[in-house]
Amino acid sequence: QVQLVESGGGSVQAGGSLRLSCAASGYIYSSGCMGWFRQAPGKEREAVATVYRSGASTYYADSVKGRFTISQDNAKNTLDLQMFNLKPEDTAMYYCALEYIAYDASWCLRHRDYKYWGQGTQVTVSS
Repeated sequence: QVQLVESGGGSVQAGGSLRLSCAASGYIYSSGCMGWFRQAPGKEREAVATVYRSGASTYYADSVKGRFTISQDNAKNTLDLQMFNLKPEDTAMYYCALEYIAYDASWCLRHRDYKYWGQGTQVTVSS
């Protein structure tokens, strides 16, 4: 079993920054995918950034490229998301997710049915 616990959410003004962290515990392997997803009210959940754990390749949604950075620490089993220049449209519940299998780095971003999910942390950006 795997547990994912997110932290670091909050409320900021547009242009501000936040750093989200995800602590993973349980049966964690150095393969598969981990990622950050978000869901705004009335919208579908979308992938924000993912990492292909074997090669540490990262992928980002177009809407966050250049503003967000995902990083993993395999020794600590943590996954961070550094967010800069936040915009009101970034407002959402952010979830950390882990998948044991992975075909390639781009698949990690396209895949939606990750096996494990955290409870989420709220990010609110005001204009």
